[in-house]
Amino acid sequence: MVRSEAELVRAVRPVRILLAKVGLDGHDRGVKVLAALLREYGFEVIYLGLYNTPEAVAQAALEEDVDVVGVSFLSGEHLSLTPKILEALRDRGLGHLPLLVGGVLPAEDEEPLLAMGVRRVFRGSLVRDVVRYLESEFGLRLGPESARREDPEGERKGAC
Repeated sequence: MVRSEAELVRAVRPVRILLAKVGLDGHDRGVKVLAALLREYGFEVIYLGLYNTPEAVAQAALEEDVDVVGVSFLSGEHLSLTPKILEALRDRGLGHLPLLVGGVLPAEDEEPLLAMGVRRVFRGSLVRDVVRYLESEFGLRLGPESARREDPEGERKGAC
């Protein structure tokens, strides 16, 4: 039984996730692996690629009608660029969208990112941890392909 508009949308289409690299960070292998694995789990993933501006990320989120935005940082620009992404999202009426930040990030930067308004920080996390979070966030149960299954390699990581 569908109980809310959000549940109805989930019944009609998969969760749409926008992934992007922002700034001058040219390391994209991890986010590409994450995108591919999230697609395997049934998410619809839009990957913007490298060298995006905060404004380009927010505009793509608007145009693609996404449910969540994820950005990957490996360059150390996360504390300076994340507030700009959040502002660009708010400027387009998308301040309600969860912003997920991932990558190789110092542990001490997690609290400042959360205080800015980032919904969740993933520091070198397993893909199954990201999927579990998304299942919880969107009230999903992805069945046998979900992150609840055991990962045969045990280490299917994306640098998220």
